[in-house]
Amino acid sequence: MAEKTITRAYLSEAVYQEVGLSRNESAKLVEMVLDEISDALAREEIVKISSFGTFSVRQKGQRIGRNPKTGEEVPILPRRVLAFRASQVLKGRINQDREPPPES
Repeated sequence: MAEKTITRAYLSEAVYQEVGLSRNESAKLVEMVLDEISDALAREEIVKISSFGTFSVRQKGQRIGRNPKTGEEVPILPRRVLAFRASQVLKGRINQDREPPPES
């Protein structure tokens, strides 16, 4: 399986090819969308993109961790983490090329 990274530049080029905006307008559009998503998440709002998934921010409480090298207990401070839950449509697309397991 070839690994490919989708970058902002790649997204901008895809918008340019598909929509027909200029390259500058395509880049600005991609930036605006990503900025809006980032700003909403920073405000701890839920971002739902139909047929793709839901991004949300969760609060994690403080807990005790362990330094794997020394075994010493270390407090892990409370923090916010980004969570993504894929939609059923996206999950289906990801798995559509997989063949079902052979029946015995």
